[in-house]
This record gives sequence, C-alpha cells and structure tokens, in this order.
Amino acid sequence: MNKEIIEKLRRIGVDTESAIERFMGNEALYTKFALRFIDDKNYEELVNAVETGDGKKAFAAAHALKGICGNLSFVSLYHAASELVEPLRGGSMESARKRLPEFVRRYDELIEILREWKDEEERARV
Repeated sequence: MNKEIIEKLRRIGVDTESAIERFMGNEALYTKFALRFIDDKNYEELVNAVETGDGKKAFAAAHALKGICGNLSFVSLYHAASELVEPLRGGSMESARKRLPEFVRRYDELIEILREWKDEEERARV
C-alpha cells in the first residue's frame, strides 16, 4: 500500500495503522480483507431493505457493515453505520431513511479509494 493511498484513506476516516496492528502487523492480510469489502453484499442489502421498508433486513445488513467497518478500522463509515443500526434496532425506518444518505456518501468515498488501491495492487502483480 503506497503512501498516497494511505493518505487518501486517512482523510476519509480510515485508521490503517490500527487496522494493520489488529491484523498482527500483516499488511498483506489487511490488504486482502480491506479489498474484499468492495464485493461485500451488505451495502446493497441495506439500501434495498431501507427503500422497501424491511426493517429486519436493514438492521441485519447495517449491523454486519458496522462490524466489518470496525474490524477494518473504516472509522468514519463505522460511525455512519452505527447511526443506522441504533434507529433500526428500535424499529425507526424514518430515522434510518434520514441517515442513509450520509452513509451512502461515506461508503462511495471509501469504495472509490478501495478500487484505486485494488487496481494498484493488480498492476503491481503484473
């Protein structure tokens, strides 16, 4: 992971240093799991569930995303997921709908950088 990617991640609230520590100093392992986030289906499930009013599915997806983001030190997205989990836990779809745009914005920022990182990793392998 180059310094430019680390800086971009840091600016949007990703603590790569603590994440790599959590992965016992294994940057390659952290990279593998962080880049897998691109393909995680919980985001789509969350958005669809909120749009259709399925609180149970929305809660499950938001809760899963919160855990993944916490483990990967996607701190900013973790907090945005937390802001969804709590109203969903209490059954407030209205509150979740109000908070979803902020989560989507932060998610999109992160995914853009993760895709750039993934492209960089793939170019390095060639």
